[in-house]
Amino acid sequence: MIRVLVAGLGNMGQSHALAYHKNPDFQIVGLVNRTPRPLAPGLEAYPFFDDYAQALAETKPDLVCVATYSDSHADYAVAAMEAGADVFVEKPLATTVADAQRVVDAAARLGRKLVVGYILRHHPSWQRLIAEARALGGPYVFRLNLNQQSSGPTWEVHKALMETTPPIVDCGVHYVDVMLQITDADPVEVRGMGLRLADDIAPDMYNYGHFQVLFADGSLGWYEAGWGPMMSDTAFFVKDVVSPRGAVSIRMPDSARSDDIDTHTKTSTLRVHRVGQGHEDLSMADEPGHQDLCDREQAFMARAIANDLDLTRHMQDAVRSLAICLAADESVRTGQIVKL
Repeated sequence: MIRVLVAGLGNMGQSHALAYHKNPDFQIVGLVNRTPRPLAPGLEAYPFFDDYAQALAETKPDLVCVATYSDSHADYAVAAMEAGADVFVEKPLATTVADAQRVVDAAARLGRKLVVGYILRHHPSWQRLIAEARALGGPYVFRLNLNQQSSGPTWEVHKALMETTPPIVDCGVHYVDVMLQITDADPVEVRGMGLRLADDIAPDMYNYGHFQVLFADGSLGWYEAGWGPMMSDTAFFVKDVVSPRGAVSIRMPDSARSDDIDTHTKTSTLRVHRVGQGHEDLSMADEPGHQDLCDREQAFMARAIANDLDLTRHMQDAVRSLAICLAADESVRTGQIVKL
């Protein structure tokens, strides 16, 4: 049984804790949060800590789940590995490329398993999209966005996230990771633009941004992300991959809403268009919801440990996807194209 310590009890931390709670491969030995907060049913009985270093020393876990704010990911992950634990860390892996590489280097040096929370890697519909796109062959055009119309408590969470991570980085790493799984080419150039659309965020923050990334094989990607009460609930979900031989697209029902967390993982219908052959609609009914996906992520974590899976490409992609998104943020702030 894998003894696990969960650090960070926000939405994702509690979802991962519930996955451990239900999975017989795991035993939760502690929950960490800087301040007490209401816990999901089933989690109340576990030991609670408000200090991460104390929890790590007292519980001596086999695995640490890091689901805190992004600026602590790298230090918490390295500390866990140095204490003898494997690590599951929520995305993004870190807030700088150097810190992300430091975590990956620590995993290699210490022989620890490191899995980054790219939830779409465990989603059967996205796995099918990637397979269909690769079958078409490149070069590719990637058209992906994730705009969230948020208000009240959700907007407060988004504002707190933006203190360390803009939307194009926080959400962008997921979708750039999808691009990297479809094209094996290296990214070479990033161009980004952003805009501050809210008066109640800091002057140096921007809650809307988009960027273009160019790859060595000629592929190009566009990604857009925005948070806040002003965001449109119309064109909030665009997921297209286009190649010379056709396209693969996610088609959402008219009832989809940008403020529904399951909307951002569920796919409804996958349309595969092949030049000269028309299109085929693949029903994605009965696909997993958000908690189901968290359950699958942690089941994969258990397999990675038990079967000694080679996670080299997984870790490399985590660093590369972060590097692209951070380059986009740099481009937004400087107005310059960033070469990779």
